[in-house]
Amino acid sequence: MGTPLPVVGKSTVRPTWCPGCGDFGVVAGIEAALKRLGIPSHNVVLVSGIGCSSNLPHFLSAYGFHGIHGRSLPVAEGIRWANHGLTVIGTGGDGDGFGIGVGHFVHSMRRNVDLTYVTMDNEIYGLTTGQASPTSTMGHRTKSTPTGVIENPIDPIALALASGATYVARGFSGDVKQLTDLVAGGIQHKGFAFVDVLSPCVTYNKINTFDFFRQRVYKLESAGHDPSNLVKAWERSLEWGDRIPIGLFYRTERPTYEELEEVLSAGPLAQQPAGLAGKVSLLDEFV
Repeated sequence: MGTPLPVVGKSTVRPTWCPGCGDFGVVAGIEAALKRLGIPSHNVVLVSGIGCSSNLPHFLSAYGFHGIHGRSLPVAEGIRWANHGLTVIGTGGDGDGFGIGVGHFVHSMRRNVDLTYVTMDNEIYGLTTGQASPTSTMGHRTKSTPTGVIENPIDPIALALASGATYVARGFSGDVKQLTDLVAGGIQHKGFAFVDVLSPCVTYNKINTFDFFRQRVYKLESAGHDPSNLVKAWERSLEWGDRIPIGLFYRTERPTYEELEEVLSAGPLAQQPAGLAGKVSLLDEFV
């Protein structure tokens, strides 16, 4: 028997997050999920944009691409289409994903690209030291909103459901065990898997803290939620207040973009011979 291939573990780069940051729980959950599934590290690509959370690819022993602000999903899609034999995981924060990147977020979901997207949602711009983000709640006083936020926050779970994601979940970085289950389920799922993680910023958000969430979160599986029921998933997604649901909201199966794209039917592009296929060459179309 051959030597087992190494699976993803911690890299030699130490995390630069503030002590106590919720993102430590997220990187632990992703690492544990990949180890559980036994995916070799050379078959995993972690893609991110810009923000505190987007440093995550540096901290695990897999391939990584640290992109520009809000553009992690287009890069992740391109990697999947170039070599859909890879396990591709997008990571980022609420600013990166639901602000400048929200258009890509919606279109990746409606295409049902077979990748996993994990967001670390701290309801604040942490990297730029504490401005309001797309998920900051009404009335939240920040550096950019000293008298309080006057805009309604984006609901990432409801947006994912409306946009066609086929696996929609919410985790809490204070519960790494459940988060590991959700990420592992998302990686195994055929289609776009979205895991939004309540990941407190201990430095710039003094409202949505670990204690805030521990007093409010409840597990959907303990409440008898049926993740195959889209209507019930929608109802649960609108809950935010004294009770905040975490767990798997919705899961369904439908053809992925990769399955429907004829060019990819012969296998990953990276493993196909170079050249043009078919009787008509590209140049003939222009003469």
